[in-house]
This record gives sequence, C-alpha cells and structure tokens, in this order.
Amino acid sequence: QVQLVESGGGLVQTGGSLRLSCAASGRIFSNYGLGWFRQAPGKEREFVAYISANVRIKLYADSVKGRFTISRDNANNMVALQMNSLKPEDTAVYYCAFYRSGGATARAAYDYWGQGTQVTVSS
Repeated sequence: QVQLVESGGGLVQTGGSLRLSCAASGRIFSNYGLGWFRQAPGKEREFVAYISANVRIKLYADSVKGRFTISRDNANNMVALQMNSLKPEDTAVYYCAFYRSGGATARAAYDYWGQGTQVTVSS
C-alpha cells in the first residue's frame, strides 16, 4: 500500500534550522508531485511547499518563501524540506503528501498523507 513517513521534527530555537524528510513507498515515486503542509493547534492544515514530479515546478507559501526549500531524491523515494530562520509561528505538525490533481496549494489536490512530524520553535 501507499505509505509516507515523515521524520526530522523536533524542538529548535528561533532562528534555527531543521530538515524534514519524508520516505515514500507503494507508488512509482518519480511519477508524482509531492507537497508539505502543516497544522498548528486550533488551525486549519495549510500549504507549505510543493515540488513537481520533474522538479521543474516548486511552489511555496508566502509565509515560508526565502526560508524553506523543498527538494526530492527520486533514486531514494524521498522528499525533504529544509527549514531555515525558523520562527515561533512555524510551530506545527508537518505532513508530506502525494499530489493527485488540481491546484497544488489545496489540500483536496492530495490523496495520500503521512502521519506528520512535530516541529516546535521556541522564542
């Protein structure tokens, strides 16, 4: 079956960095775009970043542009999110997901999700 497993979350101080990874299985990885979303307590799950199957298209939420970088390793079925200059408002559970169709910033465009990894940024 299709699986996505995130890792790399943790506690970091304001201004610090973390690198999230997501290992995928159950699909021909290189055929699919992937996205990262996040959900803070009491808030809706929101789009963070997207990378297309051929890596030509990368999209970022305005709130993370210039600080976060999405990348993928098709040989190892992995997608990563490098997060720099972290702020307390980046605190959330981060999820990776397989893109299916539609607008890549919308939750409905994704069909399989990981279980999430917690990122906490202390002030």
